[in-house]
Order: sequence, then C-alpha cells, then structure tokens
Amino acid sequence: MKTSIAIALVASLVGLAGCATKAQTIGTASGAAIGAAVSNGGTVGTLGGAMLGYGMGRAYEDHHR
Repeated sequence: MKTSIAIALVASLVGLAGCATKAQTIGTASGAAIGAAVSNGGTVGTLGGAMLGYGMGRAYEDHHR
C-alpha cells in the first residue's frame, strides 16, 4: 500500500512538471520499482529510486539528442 502511494506521488509530480519524456517516465517507474524492492517496500527507498530513475532518464535524453 505504501509503495502504491509513493509511486502515485512521484508520477503526479512528474505529471505536474509537464516535461516528462518517455525515457524519464520509464526511468521513474523502473527506479521506483527497484527502490521498493531494495527497501522492502519502504516509502523513502521507493521515492529515492524514483528520483534516481527520473534523473537517469533525463540524462539519457540529454545524451541521445
């Protein structure tokens, strides 16, 4: 339940930014899933993973333009 709330929160923040590309969205979702798995469903781990994934997606987009 906590993981679902955290993923929804991150997704809404990315949606509010209005500039999420496909790579950033995939990075966010993947990072949240990995963070949740590593932290055993902890909210901080899920959010941290999502933020890391978002940053990696953004770096990927910048590199491949």
